Amino acid sequence: MKELVEIIAKSLVDYPDEVVVIETVEEDTITIELKVAPDDMGKVIGKQGRIAKSIRTVVKAASSKSDKKVVVDIK
Repeated sequence: MKELVEIIAKSLVDYPDEVVVIETVEEDTITIELKVAPDDMGKVIGKQGRIAKSIRTVVKAASSKSDKKVVVDIK
């Protein structure tokens, strides 16, 4: 999941070198934390959060075979 979020985020932003993805695995939850440059925050979130929602939807679909819940946190 980490690689998927990283590829999507790097394709959206102007500063792909500043994209940082941290994956934390707990018992039944995987938390993926996405950090981008302050100038790129709007591009990752999108108008009314549409791009952020789309990223979460793609990650949820990709993780549907695992029994763990995946949470994408954009900072």
